[in-house]
Amino acid sequence: MSDQTFSLFRFPETLAVVRLAPGAEIPDWAESSSIFSITATAEETSLVCAGRSVPKKARHEKPFTAFSVDGPLDFGMTGVLVAVLTPLAEEAISVFTISTFDTDWILVRTADADRAEEAWRRSGHTVAPAVPA
Repeated sequence: MSDQTFSLFRFPETLAVVRLAPGAEIPDWAESSSIFSITATAEETSLVCAGRSVPKKARHEKPFTAFSVDGPLDFGMTGVLVAVLTPLAEEAISVFTISTFDTDWILVRTADADRAEEAWRRSGHTVAPAVPA
């Protein structure tokens, strides 16, 4: 178990994780929110976007709630994800993670968001509502 503790921010938007074909164009319905992510590989293109406009026919999972680790985080830091994911794993809370240049984002199913906050607090982390930019 890590002794590191972090501050996390909870974002209010409902998010979706969408799977598109490899090389797919980003659809017009893919709306930005607190986090908008496009990850493309030879096998697929994945989006994290606002969940409100994702068509039912699109292959997706939702609803998710996003938490970010207070950053920026130095690239030389180690154990950040271990520190924030271990309490969730111990509570059997599934995650979808994304890293950006400045920080790490943890998406949990919205139904598990309050449990995730409780698990983090018990582990010494702090969680606060995100302040809109």
